[in-house]
Amino acid sequence: MPMGTTVLSLRIDGELLDRLRHHAAKRGMSVQDYVVRTLIRDDFDERFQSAVEETERFYGVTSAVEPPPVR
Repeated sequence: MPMGTTVLSLRIDGELLDRLRHHAAKRGMSVQDYVVRTLIRDDFDERFQSAVEETERFYGVTSAVEPPPVR
């Protein structure tokens, strides 16, 4: 099923926006693209960690995979 886009509007602190602009500019990205990429990466990290934990529970083993760093 194709996914459309939705507009998300939010208020953020001016200092945070400045930091986001700085991080985005270092990567040659717009703030919007930077934030979306960051959210996608964070979502992937959470889903990956859940999959690792589920696999460990299924097989009854623990792995040496460390949880992703908290950003």
